[in-house]
Amino acid sequence: MTQPTLDTRSQILLKTLIERYIDEGQPVGSRTLSKHSGLELSPATVRNVMSELEEMGFITSPHTSAGRMPTALGYRFFVDSLLTVQPLDPSRVRQLRGQLLPDQPQRLASSASHLLSDLTQFAGIVVSPHRESARVRQIEFVRLSDTRVLLIIVTTAGDVQNRILHTRRAYSASELTEAGITLTAHYAGQALDEMRKRLQDELHQLRSNITELMNATVEASTEFASSGDPYVLSGESNLLEVEDFSSNMSRIRELFRLFERKTGLVQLLDLSNRAEGVQIFIGNESGVAELDGCSVITAGYEVDGKLVGSVGVIGPTRMAYDRVIPIVDITARLLSSALSHGGD
Repeated sequence: MTQPTLDTRSQILLKTLIERYIDEGQPVGSRTLSKHSGLELSPATVRNVMSELEEMGFITSPHTSAGRMPTALGYRFFVDSLLTVQPLDPSRVRQLRGQLLPDQPQRLASSASHLLSDLTQFAGIVVSPHRESARVRQIEFVRLSDTRVLLIIVTTAGDVQNRILHTRRAYSASELTEAGITLTAHYAGQALDEMRKRLQDELHQLRSNITELMNATVEASTEFASSGDPYVLSGESNLLEVEDFSSNMSRIRELFRLFERKTGLVQLLDLSNRAEGVQIFIGNESGVAELDGCSVITAGYEVDGKLVGSVGVIGPTRMAYDRVIPIVDITARLLSSALSHGGD
């Protein structure tokens, strides 16, 4: 949808109004705008401009106040055309990198989610790749006893899955090591479902003495692909402290029901996997009814150059976009880096 054009004066007044509303949470009056906009305009002139902006749908006037507050359309124009986002300080980035350690891949999604919620004081979310499309980084077999073997499948997305196999015969440690090297060499970089198909097709072509281990890997990867939660959500309780929500408990209950159902959120964050960079969904733009009055800021993360998942923040439309956007962006970048180099 093409946005209406605004002259410079209207843009400055709209920007001033939204920034003050974000800071203070109160409808902004014409006298306040006249004083803080930096424009030499009378309150009467400001009121005229405000009336025009209200007719265009950028702001609204609550019945109980003479001031105005931004609408979802106003926030959209602000984010797209008026907002200046400053990158995070390099020392801050180094601090964040230290909290997303590539040597702990299985904890990265949880760490990133907690990091987002802690930094923004909203809800942080990380959507992992669909298990079916997760790609294999490494396969290992570890001897536990004569007929008990631990199978370890590590994916490029940082998932680590263990299965105990009960084998018909005893395998030596060297046999298991060689089997892991063989399967990793053949199937590293392939999605789990692709690996299963190839394993089933090639069982008769590879060394017969690891056929049993290959069959066990097929079965374990099937369980792995169908198990697990698609996303990690942290800091939901932060939303109870947000003034915009705390006065409306029915609103909070709707949000928490959405978090429990998960489907709508996962579908929304899946959208950000189809585009690069930061995506911002304001109010009903998300297409999820429970998120009306909320903003969701997301960014996709990569593994070895391929978009595989998303990180995001869920909060009120009245949020400090200039602060939250770079936090989401850098978290996605750091997560991409940690996952892409975690196995090196």
